[in-house]
Amino acid sequence: MAGLGSRISRRARGSLPLPVYLSTRRRYYDARTLVRRNPGRGRVLPDFVVIGAAKSGTTSLYGALANHPFVVPCTTTDPHFQNTKEVHFFSSGSQRGQDWYRSHFPLESARREFEAEHGRPFLTGEASPSYISSYWAPGRIRKLLPDVRLLAVLRNPVDRAYSQFQMSRRQGLEPLERFEEATAAEEERLRPEVARLSVDPRYNSPDFGRWSYLARSRYAEQLERWLELFPREQFLFLKAEDLFADPGTALAATYDYLGLPQHRPDGASRLNSAQYGAIQPDLRAEYTEYFRPHNERLYELVGIDFGWERDVTPLAV
Repeated sequence: MAGLGSRISRRARGSLPLPVYLSTRRRYYDARTLVRRNPGRGRVLPDFVVIGAAKSGTTSLYGALANHPFVVPCTTTDPHFQNTKEVHFFSSGSQRGQDWYRSHFPLESARREFEAEHGRPFLTGEASPSYISSYWAPGRIRKLLPDVRLLAVLRNPVDRAYSQFQMSRRQGLEPLERFEEATAAEEERLRPEVARLSVDPRYNSPDFGRWSYLARSRYAEQLERWLELFPREQFLFLKAEDLFADPGTALAATYDYLGLPQHRPDGASRLNSAQYGAIQPDLRAEYTEYFRPHNERLYELVGIDFGWERDVTPLAV
């Protein structure tokens, strides 16, 4: 039935105006809950959420956490989200309702059985890198998960932006061939998208997702929204470069933060990585200067000097 529902949803989205489709879908999920066809019943909510950043190693971090013996990863029978870390509920799927979100996580009975056998419950969580830049995700998470542990992997913003550009090029989403052309066009391209995203909680912008090279690398302006709603101690900030250079230390800090016993994994494998040519040194220096004031604000905001201005070796993710 879940597959049938998904097929009907795709057909409706292609044939109905967006406002009508969203309203119809919302009524469908409401009706399903009323008749108790709600697959989220009896399921737990996440203990931790990796909020981003995109192209910064979130897949690798989540993969390492999922291999911990006291962590059960999220999953679902929905064919669009099966066995994935990314749910994107708080950024672009909140209209599906809490019941749909719960359906991604283990049963409460499974947690009780695990605790009886092992002396402590398992943890579960998800990792959706779209959350960190979302205007609406912080408030939605604060409402549903006020005590959740929040993790963010932050990468040198020059490398993150360049990696996103390369991905958009590979996927055929970026017609401009040069990184400097794409970033020069970014503000004009995204102005109407940002204006609508900031006022319309139901709007989802594919263009922002594909062309926000600089915007999603300006971490401070994104995290200011989060830190208005959550205390600093509710976050763990990891430097992506450290995660791969010394995964044991980074993962040990993560286990401590989550209250998990220490575990010696094989390491944080580089998942979802790609190969592409390095950015030219002169361009790298130019963008390093562009990000310098944004980075300084970030260091002040979170109390960590990530030292990206001193980085000389880019990280391929």
